[in-house]
Order: sequence, then structure tokens, then C-alpha cells
Amino acid sequence: MPTVENTIWINAPLEIVLSVAQDNEAFPTYMSDVLSLTVTEREGHRVVSDWVGLVSAFGLKVRWTQEDVWDNESGECRFRQVKGDYDKLEGVWRFTPENEGVRFDSLVDYDYVVPGLGPLVKGIVHGLVVKNLESTLGAIKARAEATQKV
Repeated sequence: MPTVENTIWINAPLEIVLSVAQDNEAFPTYMSDVLSLTVTEREGHRVVSDWVGLVSAFGLKVRWTQEDVWDNESGECRFRQVKGDYDKLEGVWRFTPENEGVRFDSLVDYDYVVPGLGPLVKGIVHGLVVKNLESTLGAIKARAEATQKV
């Protein structure tokens, strides 16, 4: 099962970064590969949502239901696919105050087999996942930094 790790530094206070990252319903407004996201359950620090993402290289829509469990004291979100198109999707986001900003670390374990194409495209899929996660971290960074300036 492939693992993707990314880190980005955000020039904004932790409270703003967490607020942006926790507002997943807004992701489709500024993340081009998130077509829709609907929160179906919200209970304390646990959020369950239905996602529709776009794998533009294959013209495929990917659908999944994801559970996020936030721990604001440690600045961490653990997430996992509850059901959906991925064979496996789980990981953790960590937000650590650092140098008057925030270090955002993302670790994602996934497995996704493109229907009809099988193992021949695993490398391509991995590259797309890496690019997608870099884009996600970059989008949260840009949104948090822009929010801070308002």
C-alpha cells in the first residue's frame, strides 16, 4: 500500500489554519479537484462527509465517504474512508506551531486500482495522488494566509 508524506509551512496563526482545514465544506470552492463535499454527520470533533473528486488525467470521478476526527489540542486530524472507490484511504494531518506560523504535515496511506487498467498504471496513480495532496496542502496554505490578511 503506497504512502504519501507532504509538509508545507503556512504563514498564519494556528487558529486560522485549523479553522480553514476544518471547514471542509468550503473545499470545492477553492480546490479544483474536489467537485463536491457534503457533511452528513457532525458530532463534537468527529465529521463524516461524502466526497466527489476528479482524477482529470483519466476523466474519472472518485467517490468516497470519509470520517475525520479532530484533536485541536494536539493540532491533529485522523481520517479514513468509511466506504467508497478507494481500496483504502486513511491518514493524519498534523498542524504544529513553528516560527510564527504553522508546519502542516500530511501522511496518507492509500490504495486505488483504476477500474479496467489494473496494476499497469499504479505509478501514474501514485504520481496523481502526490500531485493532488501537494495541491490540497497548497490550497489550505493560500486560504489561511489570505484569511489572515483580511
